[in-house]
Amino acid sequence: MQDTIEPIPKTMEKFFGCSGKMVKPSVDTVRAIVKTVRKGSVITLEQLREKIATDLKVDSACPASTTKVLQVLAKEENPIAYWRVIKKKGELFPKFPNGVEGHAALLEQEGFTIDTSKKNPFIVNYENKLGQLK
Repeated sequence: MQDTIEPIPKTMEKFFGCSGKMVKPSVDTVRAIVKTVRKGSVITLEQLREKIATDLKVDSACPASTTKVLQVLAKEENPIAYWRVIKKKGELFPKFPNGVEGHAALLEQEGFTIDTSKKNPFIVNYENKLGQLK
């Protein structure tokens, strides 16, 4: 699969927060970026999408397509550290293998503290662990 660039549908402009072009990223594009996130750091899906859009010179990266690619990467035989990608506000992904419990376990192995007291588990003080994408 290759990156697919297409116009943001008029009906989706409010959702995307812009008009213009969007990319549905390929596995290779997402893999290359996620591989740069160091152990002990995390990035948000929004950071990942912004990096993809900037690199491919479009206005946005499709959030659904980007999440689906992360799920594909998570199921590879020797997965990259997909678990270092989190939702905004430090929340974990329920659609990763073994749900939020599996996501939490992988993050805890890297020393992150997970708060499971709320509906959506999240990394405690995740802001202090956010990586920067170059």
